[in-house]
Amino acid sequence: MNKMKAIDLVVTLEDCLTWREECRSKGERVVLTNGCFDLIHVGHLRSLEYARSLGDRLVVAINADRSVKQLKGADRPLIGEMDRAEMIAGLHCVDKVVIFSEKRLTRVINHIHPDLYTKGGDYDLETMDQDERNALQQCGSEIDFFTLVGGRSTTEILSKITSAKR
Repeated sequence: MNKMKAIDLVVTLEDCLTWREECRSKGERVVLTNGCFDLIHVGHLRSLEYARSLGDRLVVAINADRSVKQLKGADRPLIGEMDRAEMIAGLHCVDKVVIFSEKRLTRVINHIHPDLYTKGGDYDLETMDQDERNALQQCGSEIDFFTLVGGRSTTEILSKITSAKR
């Protein structure tokens, strides 16, 4: 039996669009979420499992190293984009992973046209990027916000590591 490897689920935006069209032809509901996923932790897993529960398929868009630096600072990411993408792709709830280099997800949204987009509860319709919100509304996507897992964040993990070094 030829088993697919996690790295095979990391695709270009164009390949993801082709796959998305296959899903649409089968009547499958595609969910999109995104993040940096710099240090993968249980909060990430739970949010991705939740996202998958909202539809039939889950696409995870991961910020490229360049955009992580723009969002999180010069010391980030700690783990390179291909390693982060492969680890996320290896989770049972993830169907495809795309890497995007822009600071915002607008281009990915415009390509994929997800049925639903879900984002962490530290955002809402007013505080999320308004270009992303407009792109989602224009393609008819539902927007959902999930509750973050308390005490589980990359920033908190980095704080613990820094404290332990002292």
